[in-house]
Amino acid sequence: MFQFKQFSVDQTNCAMKINTDGVLLGALTQIKAPQSILDIGTGTGVIALMFAQRFADAQIDAVEIDQSAADTASQNFSRSKFSDRLKVFALGFEQFFKAYPDNKYDLIISNPPFYINSLHSPEEKKQLAKHADENFFKEILSDVANHLTANGSCWLVLPPATAQLVRNLVNEYELYINDVITISSFKGKDPHREIISLSNVVDVFTKQEFVIYDSQGVHSEQYKNALIDFFTIF
Repeated sequence: MFQFKQFSVDQTNCAMKINTDGVLLGALTQIKAPQSILDIGTGTGVIALMFAQRFADAQIDAVEIDQSAADTASQNFSRSKFSDRLKVFALGFEQFFKAYPDNKYDLIISNPPFYINSLHSPEEKKQLAKHADENFFKEILSDVANHLTANGSCWLVLPPATAQLVRNLVNEYELYINDVITISSFKGKDPHREIISLSNVVDVFTKQEFVIYDSQGVHSEQYKNALIDFFTIF
């Protein structure tokens, strides 16, 4: 059981465990008071729970294609004090949008599969959670474009190569990248992740750099400030 300040997360039956990518997406996404949130590929449910803590008025839907992970997320939701605002659907996002074609969201978030055209992981569940191809991102961008509210945004955390793929695709779906947060382990090192925001409307473009460590094993002030409301170690 992973204990956060305001909730706990059991990750026993989830292929993809709690990781830095997910918690930074949960902490660094910048949006004002969303009323409706969709978490695509919720896994343990940790990102959805972080947003439930951040936004007290938000109703949050979470989709997860893996049944055992969806069951675990559901248990994590029901055990939390935010349970009345969290709902999990054991579906892929394509099936979810077919079942709920009129749903619109102020915020769509995802820590999606990201090994584009690379070798699949040998473990089946991890393969499902971490492998995707270009068609996956075409599908997700198409659905994002159709299911954001007028001023809504979608935030994704991706490796730089995958973020570049998304940049190459957004024009096809009349989406715009308005924010980029580059994430590096140490100052001066190349970024290993990017958090990007997509919207149906053009806004002032912002780019920020985020560094996780000041030195080996010593978290940066940026990292501490981002996660102080969530992690018990800060």
